[in-house]
Amino acid sequence: MTDTDGQSTTEYDETDDERPDDHLDSVEDGCGCAEVWEHLSEEREED
Repeated sequence: MTDTDGQSTTEYDETDDERPDDHLDSVEDGCGCAEVWEHLSEEREED
C-alpha cells in the first residue's frame, strides 16, 4: 500500500529484528524488476 507520495505505508513492528524487506538487502538500490526477480529466484534455489 502506498500514500500519495508513493511511499510505502505498510506498517511493521520496528522492535522486531526482521523487516519485511530484509530478503532484498543484497539487491543494489536502483536495480530493475528483472534483477529483483533474478535475486529472488537464486534465493529460492538455495533453499
